[in-house]
Amino acid sequence: MPGKNVLGENLVGCCSKPMTGFYRNGRCDTGPGDEGVHVVCAKMTSEFLVFSQLRGNDLSTPMPMYDFPGLKPGDCWCLCAARWKEAFDAGVAPPVNLAATHISALEFATLEELSEHALDAPESR
Repeated sequence: MPGKNVLGENLVGCCSKPMTGFYRNGRCDTGPGDEGVHVVCAKMTSEFLVFSQLRGNDLSTPMPMYDFPGLKPGDCWCLCAARWKEAFDAGVAPPVNLAATHISALEFATLEELSEHALDAPESR
């Protein structure tokens, strides 16, 4: 059974190239073991990648031992909800795919905050 997204609809896939998600299934699902709550489907920007690296999480460097290809601007990825909110507060939040963002992201950011950076604004759906 698919989870729900922040719009209350069935969660859709985020991306498969690169394969994302805590479970590496292309979806921003969450569950046991996902302590980082990787539920925000975001499109990477150079500003966010630099911000994340400065916060101690280098998302640009490949780490083959973890099946991590390294990200570049334009790639989509399931981000930790707390990191996305931190970036939002700092003015460098990457764009979000609301339909692919798990409803649990609302424990960290409001729908209004996420919608400010939406690739798929609710008005256009």
